[in-house]
Amino acid sequence: MIICMLKLETFITYSTIVKTFLDIYIHFTFITIQFKRDKYCYMKFNFKKNNLLYISLGILIFFSFFLYFFTLETYNEIETISIYIRQRFGSFYLWLGLTCVLLLVALAFSSWGKKRLGKAIDKPQFSRLAWVSMLYSAGMGAGILLRAVQEPVFMKYNPPISNEVSPKTIALEYTFYQWGFTAWAFYAIFAIVIGYYMFVHSKKVLSSSAFSSIENFTSSKKNQTFIFGSIDILAILTTVFGLVAAIGLGTTQIKGGLHHLFSHDFGVIGVISILLLISVLAFISVFRGVNKGIKVISTWNIYITIGLLLFVFLQGDILSILIRFITSFYHYILDFIPLSLAIGAYNPGEAFLTDWTYYYWAFWLAWAPFTGIFIARISKGRTIREIILGVLLIPSLGTFFWFTTFGESAFQIIENIGMYQGQFDNVFSSIFIFFENYPLQSFINSLTILLLISFLVTSLDSAIFVLSMFTDNGKQTPSKKHRFLWSIVLTIFSIGIILLGNAKTEINVLIAMQKLLIITSLPFSLLMVFMILLFIRDFRIKQEISNSK
Repeated sequence: MIICMLKLETFITYSTIVKTFLDIYIHFTFITIQFKRDKYCYMKFNFKKNNLLYISLGILIFFSFFLYFFTLETYNEIETISIYIRQRFGSFYLWLGLTCVLLLVALAFSSWGKKRLGKAIDKPQFSRLAWVSMLYSAGMGAGILLRAVQEPVFMKYNPPISNEVSPKTIALEYTFYQWGFTAWAFYAIFAIVIGYYMFVHSKKVLSSSAFSSIENFTSSKKNQTFIFGSIDILAILTTVFGLVAAIGLGTTQIKGGLHHLFSHDFGVIGVISILLLISVLAFISVFRGVNKGIKVISTWNIYITIGLLLFVFLQGDILSILIRFITSFYHYILDFIPLSLAIGAYNPGEAFLTDWTYYYWAFWLAWAPFTGIFIARISKGRTIREIILGVLLIPSLGTFFWFTTFGESAFQIIENIGMYQGQFDNVFSSIFIFFENYPLQSFINSLTILLLISFLVTSLDSAIFVLSMFTDNGKQTPSKKHRFLWSIVLTIFSIGIILLGNAKTEINVLIAMQKLLIITSLPFSLLMVFMILLFIRDFRIKQEISNSK
């Protein structure tokens, strides 16, 4: 009883902090976008007619409350279940990833690849640069800054596999594997399937649209409503958990960068302040829409990212970087299938797979619903072949060159020092320590922090936009009240996770969220198999009907 009262008192204290920040957040948000009273100030939601919205919100609220009052018990359950899933379904994750890549390659070079998402006369809404910028910012974003130096260095000094190939090449090859074709294949397969039903069959922007042909197997409206609703709720929850984990990691890295620059620990209030800044910017962006908000910030991200890449590349050993890129990419392609299935000499062991590959695959799957749907939303008028090649190849090759440039440069820095003393071990500060070896370090580190914020803004505004489409009856342009609601919900949920992570020193709740992704992404990955089978069936039937006319 006393423990519960202490928890309640702490909860009320934190709630007051959250309320204060949210008051400021809402105040400045309303001032910035200048809501018109008669149109926006009274944003009423008819929850009785929107089961998807209130059930999703109810589950999230319940989980937040349960996680706080039963933190240790919840953490232990998450740990137990995630270990069970990794042991029982780890191989399934690997096979699913390989299958998605091979299926997309086959689809791209088949006659089906000529099919356009939309009518034959539909043209792409965005230029190819804007299109690639948006899909890359939404799908990868801040992660390439988080792991740019730390992951290649870790792989070099803790090689997952051992053969005659140079440890540097193995390090980059494995980094390519975890950030390359498989990750983007999860996004691309979802984007193509949802885009096909949206623009060819004129279905709503909902995950359940990919399962619309289930109607042929059950005539009961009640059963259909239950099945479709469950699929959409699962997609919403998977998206929220995946996004919150990424935002938590990103804001922690920004805090690490600020600590490195100013030698001051900003604490939990600093992290929350960063989060609120990101949330306000994301809401302003998503309020302005895809063209005026998301596209502009995404394009800015790509320009700054290319600028940072060139800054490091041109000051490094250019020939060495290019040779390492070609060599690592060659081995990645050569070893792709055994790497993907972790067979024989390419099996790094259960411990490594658990900590790295299974987690990465679960993370990409958790982001697949909102990233895939967002890519589908901006891909109308493009052929399936163009989408596959654009989503699978362009971002992957860009990411490979990014990791090669930073990884090879970090290897050279360590060699110049003489021995490695763990300078780049910390995932949150490694890139800032890395830039200490370059001129203009204060400016470059400041620019990196701005880019981190900007990448998180584009990930968050894309997720808000997609979640709003989900709960606003699958509309391609959701109402602003739904965008506002999800901005608030995601902010509150993220703040709650950050507060819990700092309130309980014996438990890292962000790590718990990462483990939770392995749990929440499993049912979605199983659904993905069924979704692919239905898509192939429906596409074939549609093609046969078109050919018979």
